[in-house]
Amino acid sequence: MAAPAEPTPPEAAKPLLGLLNGVAQAVYYGNAEITEALLREQLFPDMAPQEFGVLLAKMTGIVKSIASADMDSNQLDAFLTAQKKKPGGITSDQAAAIAKFWRNHRMKIRDNLINQSKWENTLRNLSWRVDFKSQSRNIDQLSSPVAIVEMELGKSGQPSLHLSCQVSLRLAPFSL
Repeated sequence: MAAPAEPTPPEAAKPLLGLLNGVAQAVYYGNAEITEALLREQLFPDMAPQEFGVLLAKMTGIVKSIASADMDSNQLDAFLTAQKKKPGGITSDQAAAIAKFWRNHRMKIRDNLINQSKWENTLRNLSWRVDFKSQSRNIDQLSSPVAIVEMELGKSGQPSLHLSCQVSLRLAPFSL
């Protein structure tokens, strides 16, 4: 049996969903082409610039709060209920649009936040082994252990750097 289709948002919610998607594009996905002027022109052309600025700031703050807490559905419901009760808060239609937006973008925003928080390369793979020489011109080097360490470093989505290191180990005499 197929899953029930998600209900189509009311016409009034479509511009708000577009605004939330624009906020996600600008803040979390690094799309520099998404500007406040573009969003107002495309989604709320009849709204005064100052009024749109207030709406944009409110929605950006809400999305940042939800994203920074990585809210699950129960946390989101409680948060949106509190936002509806606040003076100057959000409407029920806005809360429904925000909930729909978060269901669709939660994992992608979370992954982008994690990737943005990594400043340097990360260790992708590590392998090591210890070898013993079985042949040598110098008898002192026979059976001397050598550690070989191989590492793969890199950022996700970028080529890796492979490093290999060989270290001769000296064993101290063992006595009781």
